[in-house]
Parts: sequence; structure tokens; C-alpha cells
Amino acid sequence: MPNALPEAAVERFRGDLEKLIPAHEARLLGVAVSGGPDSLALLLLCNAAFPGQTLAATVDHQLRAESSAEARYVADICASLGIRHTTLLPSAPISGSIQSAARAARYALLEGWARGNGITAILTAHHADDQAETLLMRLNRGAGIGGLAGVRAVNGQILRPLLHWRRHELAEIVVAAGIEPVSDPSNDDDRFDRVRIRKAIASSDWLDPIAMARSAAAQAESDDALGWMEDRLFAERGRRSDESLCLSDPESLPPELQRRLLIRCIRTLDAEWQSNGPDIQRLAETLRSGGKASIGRLIVRVTPDSWEFAPAPPRRKN
Repeated sequence: MPNALPEAAVERFRGDLEKLIPAHEARLLGVAVSGGPDSLALLLLCNAAFPGQTLAATVDHQLRAESSAEARYVADICASLGIRHTTLLPSAPISGSIQSAARAARYALLEGWARGNGITAILTAHHADDQAETLLMRLNRGAGIGGLAGVRAVNGQILRPLLHWRRHELAEIVVAAGIEPVSDPSNDDDRFDRVRIRKAIASSDWLDPIAMARSAAAQAESDDALGWMEDRLFAERGRRSDESLCLSDPESLPPELQRRLLIRCIRTLDAEWQSNGPDIQRLAETLRSGGKASIGRLIVRVTPDSWEFAPAPPRRKN
């Protein structure tokens, strides 16, 4: 049985989670646990703050020879805590871009596990250092306000209550509990952008991940406010007829709202279209100059008082 946790840390965690999910709601909390120090700390904190309400799952991507043994190790820790644990396996091998494919498989498996067990919320161990890394990666790629919101504290059923905790604080909780975390060698692999940025942050004592996490939260609030305005404008100015859609008086709007409404209109008519920032920027510039352009399976053109979206004509067969 792991050692008891400091009460101050448990109370802090309880408060952080209750900001994300109301205290009066019935809760069955699913914790994603890899066996690393961050997720083990999350497991320990959640179980101490909400005893009897915690389930755990480990996603074994089967990308490393050690992964099955690590999942069994987490299961043993959970058994010592009296927590029901499940190991989740992908139905097909992970391929392509390994990190993004593994992330997609992980969330799909966790969401299926939650549905099958009546779990209220899935908790993941993203923390302030993760948020700082995400922010710098996206800033370096020219992200807009949505991207600079970083990792959201609430994303549907996914909750991230540790976004204002530092990595070293979580490691100290695991050490205090007398548990040895597992080590993933990919966390030190310089081939990954995130690892290089993590090392750059660690070597720069003037960077403050907690302040960067606060900035990301502020960006998220701004992004939500713009989303609220987008909904209102689309309801007021979007006119659908048969297969086409018109957006009235778009030229009166600021560029950011034009961009958001362009995306909204395209997705309304072409659900399979994949959003691409540079394509939207080029489309917006073309429309502002009075031109016509194709995007996805649509043609977009300027009329005297609107932008009109319609399906592109079928391509001629040779």
C-alpha cells in the first residue's frame, strides 16, 4: 500500500477538479495511467481526494517490448489501492505518424472504456510544463488564437485538472508515496519536437510554465468568446437554400471573424473537408479582392452583398 499523500496536495487537487466538474454531480472518474510520474501522481491524488470514485485504464500501444509489463505494473499499483484497472489494446497496429496516431488511438480507446463503464469524466495528467511545451510548439508553427489556447482544461468528457501543477511537484508526490514510476525512452528522444522544446525550457530558468499556462487559459477564454460571436453571426447572416449557402455582409466583419465564418460555412456544406489555415487565408484574400475560388468540394464567389458557397460542378470525364 503506497504511503499517504500530503493533505495540502490532496485539498489542492480536490479544488482544482471541482472547478471543472461541479461537486454536487455524481462522479465516476476514469484516470488514464501510463505508469509515468505524471499519471501516477494523478491517480494517487484522485484516489485520495475522491475515494471509491476512481477507475483506471492503461493504454498499451504495443510500440515497445516493455509496454505490456508496464501495464501489469500499473495494474498491481491499482490493486494495492483498491482501484479497478483495465488495460486497453488498439485493434490495429499503430502506423504512420507514430505520436499523432498513438494519441488518436489512445483517446478513442479511453472514450470507449468510459462509455462501457458509466464513467463521468476521463482525467489525463497534462500539467503546466506540458502546456508550456505545447504553446511554444504552436507559436513556432504560426498558430492563431485557437492553437495558442493550448491544451484545454475541459474538452468534452476529457478533464485536465493538473494544468497549474509543475512536473517536479507531481514527481515529488510519487516519490513521497514510495512508488517507482516507469520511464518511457521516447521522452528523451530528440527526434521529437516536444522533447527538444522540453529540454530548451529546462535549460532556461527565465521561462515560467505557470505563467504560460495562465496565458493559455486566457487565450482559451478569448477563443470561446469568439466562438460565441461566430455562432450568433452565423445564425444572423447565414442563409441556406437547397445545396448552397450565402453569408451576408462579410466585408463588415474583422478578419478573424471572417476566417471563422468561412470555416463554418465550408463545413456546413462539406463535412469531410479538413481545415487548413493557409488555404483559408488564401480564400479570404481572394474573396476580399472580389475573386472566386474553389476549396474542398465547393466553389466560393462574391456577390454584391454576400459570399456564396455552392458545390463544385462534377469534373468532366476524359
